[in-house]
Amino acid sequence: MQANRNQTSLWAILYLLFLALSLSASMNATARTPVASHASQANPAKKAVISKKVSTKKKTVKKKKATAKKTVAHEATATRKEISTKVEKAHSRPTAQKTVARHHGKITTRQRLHVTRQAAGHHTARRVGVSFQQPKSIDSIIRAHRLESTAPYSAQLRSESALVVDLKTSTVLYNKNSDEVRPIASISKLMTALIVTESGLSMNDMITITEADVDHLRHSRSRLAVGTRLSRAEMLHLALMSSENRAAHALARYYPGGMPAFVRAMNDKARSLGMRNTHFIEPTGLSAQNVSTARDLTKLLRAASKQPLIHRYTSDDTETVTLSNGRQLVYNNTNSLVKNPGWEIQISKTGFINEAGECLVMVTRIDNREVAMVFLNSTGRYSRIGDAVRMRDYVEKDTNLAML
Repeated sequence: MQANRNQTSLWAILYLLFLALSLSASMNATARTPVASHASQANPAKKAVISKKVSTKKKTVKKKKATAKKTVAHEATATRKEISTKVEKAHSRPTAQKTVARHHGKITTRQRLHVTRQAAGHHTARRVGVSFQQPKSIDSIIRAHRLESTAPYSAQLRSESALVVDLKTSTVLYNKNSDEVRPIASISKLMTALIVTESGLSMNDMITITEADVDHLRHSRSRLAVGTRLSRAEMLHLALMSSENRAAHALARYYPGGMPAFVRAMNDKARSLGMRNTHFIEPTGLSAQNVSTARDLTKLLRAASKQPLIHRYTSDDTETVTLSNGRQLVYNNTNSLVKNPGWEIQISKTGFINEAGECLVMVTRIDNREVAMVFLNSTGRYSRIGDAVRMRDYVEKDTNLAML
């Protein structure tokens, strides 16, 4: 009996263990089911993130490819432009050569016209380039000024005031500040010469240089020492051609009535010529109070051109005077253009003081026209010569256009 009881309790224990194990297995299965369902719900979100990353990488790759293509295309375009530019330059070279050839052709044509005119007996001195036989320094000056900028002539001229007039027709060919009143320096000597030549005084009368003729204002130099005796004609020659100040002063001092009467005669003559903006206080031009305008000076040039002696003395290139002691002095013209056979200069006078600058007045023939040129207050040693050369070219061009 006891054995049966023990066997029954053993089976009961085993049964209870079985039930416990079954219950535990059932609870575990229930716990796993929500975890599995949660895991199954999380997988689509991960897939979405991964797909977004993949798509982003694809877009980045596409952008890089597109940028690389654009860069290659830009470089190719730049290369093509560079090549086309080189090709265009290569093609343009013959055009430049043709332009040079045309210029040479024009020069050749001008040379032929020059030769033809000379053969036909024309005395017009047309220049082809600069081929005159004269000092190299003058040639180089002319070349330099003719090859300057092609800007308008009013901008090219170094002179602050200028006027160019056809004396026959009174046509103004060029005008730049011609009514501005300025000091005229030794251009004053043209009026001095006009008074002397119209005075009727003998040109053979002897004149002596004295201390009164020495320049104490600017202390300018002179080779005519105190005591030098020359004829009135010689004094006038040196005053006009070489701008000799002591000679000009002595001429005025030997005028009837002396220096005051001579200066009065200068101003009276200026008024009679219609030079309303002109005033003189002495005969040399050393004073800055000797003033005039370019327009007034063309009237003086017109009057002076009627005096053969002024024409001769101002256009001479050199003169030798013999002093009483036998010494000879050689003087040269202050206007280097008179030595140039290409210029037909009839009247010429230069001038300079600091207040007036470089000045030049001339009457010359250009294409069979008598032309008066006035240049005042030019800057630079040879600037007035350059202005004259440029204005001659300008007048020649204007004449040729008028003939067309």
